[in-house]
Formats: sequence, C-alpha cells, structure tokens
Amino acid sequence: MPMPRKSEGDDLSHIPVIDLSGLRRAAGERMAVARQLRKVCIDTGFFYIAQHGVSLALIEQIFQQSKLLFALPAEQKLALTMEKSACRRGYEPLRAQTLEAGAPPDLKEGFLLGPDLPRDHELAQQDPLHHGPNLWPDLPDFKGVTTLYLQEMIKLSQLLIGGLALSLDLAEDYFDDFCQNPITTLRLLHYPTQPANPAPGEKGCGAHTDWGCITILLQDNAGGLQVQSVDGTWIDAPPLHGTFIVNIGDLFARWTNNRYCSTVHRVINLSGRDRYSVPFFFEGRGDHLVSCIPTCRLDGEARHFLDTTVSGHLEEMARRTYA
Repeated sequence: MPMPRKSEGDDLSHIPVIDLSGLRRAAGERMAVARQLRKVCIDTGFFYIAQHGVSLALIEQIFQQSKLLFALPAEQKLALTMEKSACRRGYEPLRAQTLEAGAPPDLKEGFLLGPDLPRDHELAQQDPLHHGPNLWPDLPDFKGVTTLYLQEMIKLSQLLIGGLALSLDLAEDYFDDFCQNPITTLRLLHYPTQPANPAPGEKGCGAHTDWGCITILLQDNAGGLQVQSVDGTWIDAPPLHGTFIVNIGDLFARWTNNRYCSTVHRVINLSGRDRYSVPFFFEGRGDHLVSCIPTCRLDGEARHFLDTTVSGHLEEMARRTYA
C-alpha cells in the first residue's frame, strides 16, 4: 500500500483536464503533455483526460449494455457469478465487496470482463487467475460492444503509459515489456441510490485506493465520486462531458517509490437515481518485476517497498478486500 501523502504540492481544489492529443504528435508536444502528467501525478494522482480518441457513440453503447445487464432478472445474473469463473470474471452481487476496512459492504453490483481467451490459451495456462474466458449474459450486442470498448481502453492505456514514462525522465518505450499481454479488467458497475437511512458508514463504494497501475473511469451524469485531500476533506470529481477520469493505482505508486500518488477516493450516490460507471483497470504483464524505478530515487533515498510482481501485488490486494 502507498505511504501517506505529504502536504507539499497537494492541491485537490481543482482536478485538471489534460488534452492527450499531444501524445500523438511530435516529440516536443509529447513532452509538454508529459510535464503536465508529472505535476498532477505528484500532486494528486487524479486527472481528467480529453481528446482521448474513444468515440461518444461507443461510450453511449457501453452504458446502454450496462443498463440492460443489470436490469436482467436476479436468477440470470446469479447464474454468471464470479464463483463460476476460474479467472475472476462475471457477476458480483450487491454488497459482495468491502473496500473500506471497518465499513459495511459496498452498495454496488458489478460485472467483470477481460480479454476473452480459451482455457487452453498459453496465458490462461500460465496464469489462470487473471487470464481466461469471460462469462457472457444472454444479450445480443453485449459481447461485441464490451469487446470493442475493452480494446479501445487497452490502446488508450498504452498511450498514457508512454506519456507516464516520459514524465519520469524515462525512454518512451520503457514500459513496453510491461504492457505486453497485460492483465486488464473492465468492470461495469451499478449503484442503487443511497438509502434514506443507510447503515452507519454505508456507501456505494467505500474509501479506498485502486490496486494496480492506472484506472480509466467512465462515469454517467449522476456524480458521486469523491477524492480525499491530504487534510481529510472530500472533493467532488463530477463527470465532465467527453472526458474520462484517470487515477494512479497502488502498483504504480509503489513502482515510483511513492513519488506518484495513489489517492483515496469513494462513491456516495446521492443523486436520487441509479448510477452507472465503467472503470477500466490496466495492470500490466503478470510476471513483470516491479522494482523501484531508478529515476524515482534521489541519492541516498531509501526504497519504501520490496520488489514484487504484478500478479503477486494484485493477489495480496484481493485477499484484503474480499471476505
């Protein structure tokens, strides 16, 4: 887990919007975006991205399929629970996860997907916990839409990670090996409205940091996402049309010796209606070594974390949050 953040440079009164189009242009423009990424990753680890290249039509389709999925009868959803998958895919019932220690279970239901690989695929044989077949609901367009969206998220993640390499004074291709055959999770989420009389501490999604490398979040217009400032106050991160919100996860914070922030956030759905969001988690290649990046240690600075692998880190985090 990340170490507590310092107050120096911390400013969550304004979560910036970064235009990613420069990452597709000449070297000088890529470096200009990288400098923006460096500042926000040191300050907060949360930022919006615009000009990301994902079509609004596909975004509308993924929300439509998510709503159709969660509107299915309970027995159809329960037939696709994660217990029926060897690789953590499928349906998560309401209150299946507790992200905030000591709080009630999260008031959300979810559905997890990844690259759809047969059980005899080499990756599924090597790491069956993180690679393998999806479970598919009986919805005619669901597989096509979610597969296309997943592919777009992988491309976008790789673009971002190239920018993050530049932001750390590394070669742009420094993380290329890490990005090969990555563990990725597309998670459709449905939050019922917050009850009028919730249990003490009950939330749509408890206060937590994300586990992995980077998260790219699509949220509907219900709002509810909040990010914790260093003084403990909560700052709203409202949806902005045409953008995603990105945050650094624990794995990348660990890799940077906690120079880049993995920041606590939560969801409280006070909109009076259902909320839908679609986080995409890019974790990297499972057997890739995560050891302190050389440019993230000043002379004589201690390493804050032991070496690990991507898979080892994710398994440790999963044990902490699932009963």
